[in-house]
Amino acid sequence: MNMKQLVILSGKGGTGKTSIAAAFAHLAALREGLSPLRAVLADADVDAANLELVLHPRRLEQHEFMGGSKAVIDPAKCEGCGICAQICRFDAVQVQDGQYGIDLVACDGCAACVYQCPERAIRMAPQLVGHWFRSESDYGPLFHAALRPAHENSGKLVTLVKQQARLLGLDEGHQVVIVDGPPGIGCPVISAASGADLAVIVAEPTAASIHDMVRAVQTTAHFRIPTLVCINKADVFPEGAAQIEAYCREHAIEMIGRIPFDATVTEAMVQGEPVTAYRFDAPASQAMRAIWQRVATRLIDRVSVAAA
Repeated sequence: MNMKQLVILSGKGGTGKTSIAAAFAHLAALREGLSPLRAVLADADVDAANLELVLHPRRLEQHEFMGGSKAVIDPAKCEGCGICAQICRFDAVQVQDGQYGIDLVACDGCAACVYQCPERAIRMAPQLVGHWFRSESDYGPLFHAALRPAHENSGKLVTLVKQQARLLGLDEGHQVVIVDGPPGIGCPVISAASGADLAVIVAEPTAASIHDMVRAVQTTAHFRIPTLVCINKADVFPEGAAQIEAYCREHAIEMIGRIPFDATVTEAMVQGEPVTAYRFDAPASQAMRAIWQRVATRLIDRVSVAAA
């Protein structure tokens, strides 16, 4: 019952969020000197999941994820009246060789054609929109998913991935779920942050990243999630890093560290390893280790308070 949820977010993509999540997973698994925690890992970026590329997990389970329903025409009942094509606002009804059918990519699932068909030849059918997986990595169990292109309900799939990670964590006595969240502030982010005990927002010292970091901070503040900020590639544009720190001071948000630009991070990604595992003493690794110790201390304190 004392398990905590840590979510790692960024206002925009490409800030290094997954690299930091992978490093946290590695550091949490260390059993000496770096605030070890038994962690379950969840990749909540289901539209572009890539934590598995770094952790190389061994897949144990695969499950289908059914999303919204789309229209399907039964050719045996269809009389070819064309009413469905006339009322479809999305031009999803197609005719080929005199036979009416549905373009599932164009179909919005509104069901207008179902209600208007005089022969009741059209029904709504749930669609397979992705899969979710349970895997085992060198740093703990990993739950992740893949949403098919052009499909919706990524927020629901994020919730499912997190729920499965939490249930396993509770069953096996893990102390924390580390969630690699999606970028931005949309529904998937809200699903990833829901129920979190602590959020770490990763920002870069660029105008776009600072703008989007502010939106991410406002999102976690709205849901009253304690939030920490770290700056990646902080030395690339010191003035931008100073702007981020000034914003955090003004809004009483704790800055927990600066990560320097380090080509070792790219090398580690190419090798498919967390940078802290690939080169423990690299400049970026040292900065991430210091950040993890601060984050882990917060999580341990929260676990201890809940246990008391």
